[in-house]
This record gives sequence, C-alpha cells and structure tokens, in this order.
Amino acid sequence: MRKQILAASIAAIAMSGAAFAHEPGEVILRAGAAHVAPNDSSSRIGTGLTGRLDGTKATVGDNTQLGLTGTFIVAPHFGIEILAATPFSHRVNIKGVDAALGGLGLPAGIGADGADGKFADVKHLPPTISAQYFFLNSKSKFQPYVGLGLNYTWFFDEHLTKRQKDNADGVSFSNLSLSNSWGWAAQAGADIALSDNLYLNAAIWRIDIKTKATANLTIKGVGTTKVKVDVDVDPWVYFFGVGYKF
Repeated sequence: MRKQILAASIAAIAMSGAAFAHEPGEVILRAGAAHVAPNDSSSRIGTGLTGRLDGTKATVGDNTQLGLTGTFIVAPHFGIEILAATPFSHRVNIKGVDAALGGLGLPAGIGADGADGKFADVKHLPPTISAQYFFLNSKSKFQPYVGLGLNYTWFFDEHLTKRQKDNADGVSFSNLSLSNSWGWAAQAGADIALSDNLYLNAAIWRIDIKTKATANLTIKGVGTTKVKVDVDVDPWVYFFGVGYKF
C-alpha cells in the first residue's frame, strides 16, 4: 500500500512539473510595464557657423509604457523572443548653449537664457528580436534566462517646445529630425509559474541606441545655420508583468 501511495505521489509530481514546462513548440506571451532609462551621452552641439560648441550637450529623459514580449520555444533551453511596446515619449534637454553663444560676440541680448533647458519631445519604437537561453530543466517552475539580439529603433513625431520655436531672446530652432538606429541588445530575466499557464515575468535589457539629431538654428541679426548633435541613448529597459503560455 505504501509503495502504491509513493508511486502515485511521484506520478502526481511529475505531471505537475510537466504542466509548467517550457517545451519546444510552446509560445509565451507577456505584457506589463516597460521603463526606458537612458544611460545617455552626447557630443558637443555643432553648428555650421561655429563648429562644435564647448560645454554643450543633449540629454534624454525616462519614460514608461506598455511592454509586450513573445517567446517561441524552439528547442530544449532555447527560445526566440520579440520585444514590442506602445510608443515611448522622451523629453530632450540641451545644456551649455546659452553660455557658448554668449562667448561668440553675438549682438547684445542674443542667447542669454534663451536656448538651454527643455528642447523637444520625441517618440520612438524599439522592436527587438533576441535568442534566449533558459538555464534550468524545462519542467522547473522558475525559469531564469539570458538573451542576445538585434534592435531597431524608429524615432518619429519630433516636436520642439514652443519656447525653442519662437524664442524672445533671438535664438530659435526649427525642422528637428532624429536618425533611426540599429544596434545590439542583451537581456536577463526570469519566468515564475503561478499556475499551469500563467507566469510572472521580470526582465532587464541593455540596448545599443545611437542617433544623430539635426535642426535649423536661427540667430536674430546673424542668420540661419544647421545644428547637429550625436547622442548615445544606450538605455536600460526594465520590465515587470505577467505571461501566458499557449
């Protein structure tokens, strides 16, 4: 009788483990909060009139959106994941432009407290495809993984702030554009089974994103010139959500 009970218990455990399995052919869809935190750096801002302006730079703000991922298990321990999201919106600031222009001997009052600060709002979409490796046996309820892949970032809907477009201090900008970006992406994460098909998921990515921003700069009494700045956005992306296995 004891042997029968033991055998039944082992069978139940085995069946329970199988229900949580990450097996070839399965698909796991996840949805949750995705937070993009740029680890940004930029070149000095350059103009056609002055070259690179010392002490100037651009910075990019954080944003949180709905993140979506889907993983197809292609073989034991291996999956292919696609990362998508609703469009991220970032505030872009510039620094040091007022001081730099003030040192160029421009007409009185030009550039003083005129350009620095809030510069523009831009949106982007970061579709990413990654190959994933799951460390543990496919029947484990806890499934940590790492991934490496390719990212394409599409920048769009660039809007200069009203202050930058019509600046009372004689320095104004127009025609802002950001180049799109190809780069690598690395990730680490884990699925934690809540039931046969439902999971908690937490993940982090480091994504290589680089862009060149260009705009027209008009200085009252001087003229209009092209300005540009190279920005390495290189964000950390944090995700927390739930997943469902099909």
